Amino acid sequence: MTMTPIKTLLRSAACAVALFSALPAFADDVEQPPAETAAVEPARPALWKVADDDTTIWLFGTIHILPEDIAWYAGPISRAFDDSTELVTEIPLDAAKQSQGIIMKMSQREDGKTLRETMTDKERADYEAGMASLGLPPQVFDQNDAWYAALMLTMFPLQLSGYNLESGVDTQITAKAKARDMDNEALETPEYQISLFENLSPKVQRTYLDQVVEALPTVKSDIDAMVAAWKAGKADELAKLLNEEEDDPKLRKVLLTNRNKAWAKWLKARLDKPGTVFVAVGAGHLAGKGSVQDQLAHIGISTTRVQ
Repeated sequence: MTMTPIKTLLRSAACAVALFSALPAFADDVEQPPAETAAVEPARPALWKVADDDTTIWLFGTIHILPEDIAWYAGPISRAFDDSTELVTEIPLDAAKQSQGIIMKMSQREDGKTLRETMTDKERADYEAGMASLGLPPQVFDQNDAWYAALMLTMFPLQLSGYNLESGVDTQITAKAKARDMDNEALETPEYQISLFENLSPKVQRTYLDQVVEALPTVKSDIDAMVAAWKAGKADELAKLLNEEEDDPKLRKVLLTNRNKAWAKWLKARLDKPGTVFVAVGAGHLAGKGSVQDQLAHIGISTTRVQ
């Protein structure tokens, strides 16, 4: 069974920090709605602990893009981060800005056809209507692969709604780590994250794009639901939004399961080295069946929910 549109949108927004960090901000040239003045919203996102006699590893799920004024850095999270001497992230701290050239190169079509030429008449009509609803020229992604167009069409309405990378947890943690000159270890490279999408079959990519287009009218409310669950520390609810069993099994395996298994093995090996480590990865990796915690349990390592 293929993935429902909401899960397509939420998963792409939660699983590839390198991609979203490298995407150009097309919405910067569009007139933004006036910002609303509101009190800073309190948040208590989930935090887990893995430890042995001489090693403590904190597991924190991030949201790569957020609206402004979400106060998440407090309580157990701030104490855990302040006590840590090493930050582990999905990609190196300085890699995101360097990856835009890579993503633009890898997303270019190589089959001699434009993106719209690969679509059926109905797919093209729906796609062009979706582009028009966002004020985008229909040809803007003609030279790109379908996965890139899908990601951009996820990002654009969020930018228009006040979501941005600068407010995202990854950007804020990066700034805090650099201010402290913390050691940084990366679980993946930007090239690897981009390849996860680039190596999807053309059929999976087209289905992915079709479902993003279908979900465009509700993308803001869909992402709002994900952020609300994250803010409240409702990992089970976040898992239902992102990782339910009826998802496309191929995409789920590529974006989540295989990576979670690899990260769990890395964490097990890291326990052999003393120290206190703060691990910050996309929240979808720490939620539900097949999560990093599940993979750790499979290899005999328990995790404790702290917040």
